[in-house]
Parts: sequence; structure tokens; C-alpha cells
Amino acid sequence: MIELKIDFSRTIRPWDGFGVNYVEVSMTPDYSVQPQDYGGFSTLSEGKRQEIIEMIFGEDGLKPGIVKMFFDPFQQREDRRNGPGLGELDLSNYDHETTTRWMRYFVREGLKRTRARGGDLSIITTLYGPPGWMTKQRFVRGRDFDPACELELAKYYVAWVKYLRDVEKFPVHYVSLHNEGEDFVRWPEDGASANWEHGHDYNMWWPPELVVRMVKRLRQALDVQGLQEVGVTPGETTDWFRFVEWGYAAALADDDEAMRALGLVTSHGFISNWKRWVGDHRSTGIDLLHEKRPDLHCWTTSTSWKQMDVQFLRDYRDSIYAAKNNAVIPWACIQYPVQWKKGDPNPGCAFKVDGQGGYSVEPGYHFYKQMCRAGQPGMAVARVISNDTQLLLAAFAANGTGHPHAFVLLNTAAEAKRATIRIAGSNASRFAAWRTSPQEQYAPLGELPFREGAASYEAPAGSATTFFAV
Repeated sequence: MIELKIDFSRTIRPWDGFGVNYVEVSMTPDYSVQPQDYGGFSTLSEGKRQEIIEMIFGEDGLKPGIVKMFFDPFQQREDRRNGPGLGELDLSNYDHETTTRWMRYFVREGLKRTRARGGDLSIITTLYGPPGWMTKQRFVRGRDFDPACELELAKYYVAWVKYLRDVEKFPVHYVSLHNEGEDFVRWPEDGASANWEHGHDYNMWWPPELVVRMVKRLRQALDVQGLQEVGVTPGETTDWFRFVEWGYAAALADDDEAMRALGLVTSHGFISNWKRWVGDHRSTGIDLLHEKRPDLHCWTTSTSWKQMDVQFLRDYRDSIYAAKNNAVIPWACIQYPVQWKKGDPNPGCAFKVDGQGGYSVEPGYHFYKQMCRAGQPGMAVARVISNDTQLLLAAFAANGTGHPHAFVLLNTAAEAKRATIRIAGSNASRFAAWRTSPQEQYAPLGELPFREGAASYEAPAGSATTFFAV
């Protein structure tokens, strides 16, 4: 007999929420010549933009608790440098608006919707790539950092954070050093070209020693500007396997000042059959840092939508239970595909924009809704047990938030499966259920009664079912 067990009284770790990411400028080498809006809001009417905002942030939408914002290489010209002191920062040296209009619109409108329903957002902002003049190659997407620009790079982060917090009034809580900066093979061996022809987005090579140095330098620069409450993250390797196996976790753990400077640990979570550029959901690096800082939270800040079926939710579930994460943010939730040279290697999403004034709601939206609504910020990850490898659980205890206990059941098999579900740690005798499958889109199923803490349920093939305590 298949048995599934959820114990809401046995919590594993705090849960910070699921997130979304609007990507605007990602790979144009010269924005003044070739502007880019990968999210595609610039092609939509205001009415259609608001429809998408409501489906994401509204009361009946995804209800994410986190937003990721990139910042690009075009916000400071070389002739607009600051003075040499750590505290010398002239905000007029920066243009934070030209290349970020639609990303800021997305966050601004999403924040309004979220706060209107009594919620809030936590924002993490990630450097996509530094200005080209800060690299030894002196062009956008140059491979090697020029160490003479260390202080100026620290100020580049700080100026953007101050703009978001002081001008836009956005709740920016974390700033992340880089996007997949460990992947040195994205450039030729001599680093002589930007390698644009391969369809890569922005970056720079970030070896472990540079990450350690900039974690400390950025912490100092934020403090000098009165931004003590903004946490520093060590950037975002392609996956948690690389974070530990390529030496990033060890380099941080071996430097006491860097460990004190960290506010959050981050990585991407791209997993796919051990191809060259991906690994697995392992917590080894997180465990190493937790030996010195057990208080640190860990977020997967980008991960694939795969084929937009139940299998990508399995990855998100493994980020929580195998990689020991406190939050998960998928890759770009809205995509205008023609804006990515050679095609996005991760083409799944929640919405696709057609460039003709229209958009489509993708299957990924409905499947992600199953997870995103269940795990609200402030809840706690709860213990789950399943004796069937193809029936997977993720559970979130209320943890005093006012949100109901919730759990998600994934059937990754090609056939329907019936199981006995046993609940502990909850007084609820009924759970309201919603389901997405190849034939259903977040369909309401009514309430499932639990008698003496148990109920029988048949999960259709390839389905995700979310249960909320009533």
C-alpha cells in the first residue's frame, strides 16, 4: 500500500517564499544601437500588462513573495567615475532608468498588488555583468575583471541599490555578485572575444578568490552608505553542485571576514542528466557554510521550467528537500522569445509574448501556481514521507503566519496512482484541493475529508495537487 505522511508539527527550516523574475536587458552588446526587452512588456497594451500583473501578484494569482531584478552593464560610463574614497559616491554618475523601464514597471505594479492584499515582497538584485571598461578586455562581456576597478564596481552595486530603495521605494533586501560567473568556458581560452555568437547572456568570470574579495568589499561599501540591512550574497553559480565542487563554498568557509559579511547564500539550480554545465541538488556546500553560520538562509535564484509539466516542480521540490533551500525563484517568467539570440536554452515560462500585441498563458503558469500559492513567506518547510518514488510531497506549515497549512502532491508517473494520505500536526479535518494536470488548469476539486487523520486520494498521471487546511 502506498502511504504518504505529512507532519506539520515537525518543521525542517523557515520558508521565505517562491519568486518571479522579469528579464529586460540580457544580451545586447550595445543598448543604444539595439535596445532589448526580453520580457516583452514594451510590446503590450497597458490593459494586457495589467492582466499579467494580476495573474501573478493578485489575490487569485501566483502570489509570489520574492522578486529577482537584474542590473545590466550600461548604467555607468567610464568617464563618470567616482572619487577614490569608499564613501565617495556621486549618484549623478549613473543612469539607472534607460535600460530598466519595464522591469521596474513590473516590480512597481506587482508591489502595489501584493500590498493591496496585505502581503509584501522581498527583492534580490543580481549583477548581470559589469560595465565593459571594468574588465581587462575593456568591452561588454569581457572575461577578466580589472582589479583596479574593485572599488568602482562596489559602488556600481551600491548606487543601484540606493536608487531602487530611495527613488523607487522598493524593498531591496539582498544584492548578489554575479550570474553564473564560474563558467569560464563561455569565452575562448585567451579571453580575446566576448563570444556573442554563441548566444550567451552577460557575465564575467568570477573565480572563487574574486567572490571572496568582493563579498567583503561590497559589505564595507554598503555599510558606509548606511545600507546595513541589505545583505550580500556570493553570486549565483549554475547549480549547487558547482557551488561546492568548484571551490566557492570552501573559499568562503575559509575566510572568517567573508563569512561574517554574508547575508544570504545563493545559486542557480539547473539540473539535466549530467551534461557539461549542470550538476545536481546537493546541499554539501550549504552544509559547509552552516557549520560556521547556521543562521544563513539559502535561495535557488534561477531554475528551469523544463517542459512546463509536473517534472519541473520535482526540481523545485528537490531544491527544498535535497538542497535545503529557503526559497526558489524560476528563470524569466515572461518571455519574448525572438529577443534571445539563437533561442533561450530554457524556453519554458509562465507567459509568452508574441510581439504583435498579444501573449499566451503557458502550462508552466498553472503548474507553478500549485507550488507558489502553497508556500507563502514566513511559513516553514514541514516533514514529509512517501514510500513511492514517483509520488513526491512538499509541505508548508503555517508557522504562525495566518496562512493555512498546505501540501503539494506530485505524481511524476505515466499512470494514475492511489495512496493513503496521513496528516499529523494539524487540527483540520478537511483540506480544500486544486489540481493541474495535462487536462486541468488549477481546477478546484472541493474538500477532501480526513477521518482520524487519513484520506484516500488518486493522483492522475503527471499531476500536481495542492491541499489547503480548512
